[in-house]
Amino acid sequence: MNEDILINITPQETRVALVLQGAVQELHIERTLTRGLAGNIYLGKVVRVLPGMQSAFIDIGLERAAFLHVADIWEARNHEGPNGALAAPTPIEKLLFDGQVLTVQVIKDPIGTKGARLSTQISIAGRMLVYLPQDHHIGISQKIEKEAEREQLRTRLTNLLPKEERGGYIVRTQAEEALDADLAADVDYLRKTWAAIVQGARTRPPTSLLYQDLNLAQRVLRDFVHDETATIQVDSRENYNMLVDFAQVYTPSVLARLTHYTGERPLFDLYGVEEEILRALGRRVDLKSGGYLIVDQTEAMTTIDVNTGGYVGGRNFADTIFKTNLEAAHAIARQLRLRNLGGIIILDFIDMENNEHRNAVLAELKKTLARDRTKVSVSGFSALGLVEMTRKRTRESLAHILCEPCPACGGKGQVKTSRTICYEILRELLREAKQFNPREFRIVASQEVIDLFLEEESQHLAMLGDFIGKRISLQVEKGYHQEQYDVILM
Repeated sequence: MNEDILINITPQETRVALVLQGAVQELHIERTLTRGLAGNIYLGKVVRVLPGMQSAFIDIGLERAAFLHVADIWEARNHEGPNGALAAPTPIEKLLFDGQVLTVQVIKDPIGTKGARLSTQISIAGRMLVYLPQDHHIGISQKIEKEAEREQLRTRLTNLLPKEERGGYIVRTQAEEALDADLAADVDYLRKTWAAIVQGARTRPPTSLLYQDLNLAQRVLRDFVHDETATIQVDSRENYNMLVDFAQVYTPSVLARLTHYTGERPLFDLYGVEEEILRALGRRVDLKSGGYLIVDQTEAMTTIDVNTGGYVGGRNFADTIFKTNLEAAHAIARQLRLRNLGGIIILDFIDMENNEHRNAVLAELKKTLARDRTKVSVSGFSALGLVEMTRKRTRESLAHILCEPCPACGGKGQVKTSRTICYEILRELLREAKQFNPREFRIVASQEVIDLFLEEESQHLAMLGDFIGKRISLQVEKGYHQEQYDVILM
């Protein structure tokens, strides 16, 4: 199955879409002003140590202090006890103190109200290797399964390392077909990068940025391209030339697939990506069979509900449910990648009494999730018939990047009715009349609320005016949304 990678460049924004057999599978968006921080290395300053939580807040120059847990402190995890065995982690209050300066790396971007999460174990990604300057072992990617091949790669890399090397490496899947010269070049690049970081930590002030990961377009060439990638299309000549220069040095194998798109139609329009983005921001996802999903994203978790809708194509009711759930399993896996949903995810498939059907749907879900680059863990069906799963959250979801809470409803997803607002205003008038003695009360509200006062609620408004002994006037404010109003004392 061939996959196409589309790179759309506009001022201050880069968008990347991964398209498989005509369907968009993933969307990545990076804006210059809000570029992701994961992978960045900073010279942090300890703001506060919290022994009770075994964590600390670190100032790295952002609006909110970043969070460092004792489990993410390399020195604490690698403390040796008697006989060389690993002892319990050293308490954080014995490792850090207020005002201390240390080198830290962002492992999770700030999400919602949470600050960035940090680690003191540094890792720097190259094309074929990941460098662990504080570690001492050579690891092999778990996706390289053959033991003989793993040992061969470990031996080759060991022979290429300088004698003075004290750091460790992880061999990535891209190294399977690499030449020794390619591996040696990656080692040299990573060692020079680390040397520059160390020098910066010695000479620069606290909260300085010491290292920033590649931009999104460059990371595409480094991390996203694989054997099934057919084309990488870029719609900006300037950025195409930049990527060609980058690929010649770091990823020469992708050069033949890298092209500059010059068509008349916008690249994302040609492949239907713009329409897919709009659909990915909605709650409802229609299935080809006539069924549909309802996706609700909250701060704590995401829930996905499966419904049969108008599908009646099965031989019987159980067969209809089974086929809908199978189709939903594919759609759910795609929506998780497309929307970049993370954290706890609850899937409410349509109830199935047949255990074979349940097992088949669960197996299909796990099979389709296997393509996901992000770590996913799926539990079986619970007693309530729900599937619980987690997907590692390292960056903001698509909705959080592109949208903001509605100014009218404040993110609730609903607003009070005009009648509810009318009754609130009547109660407000009564409260004001007991405290103040103006000549007149003026209600300033939206057109819908004023219309209701002039028609169905006119008698109640007149009765209240007689009761408080004051004149009540009405004024429409076109800029007000339905819940917005003012009671003005004249």
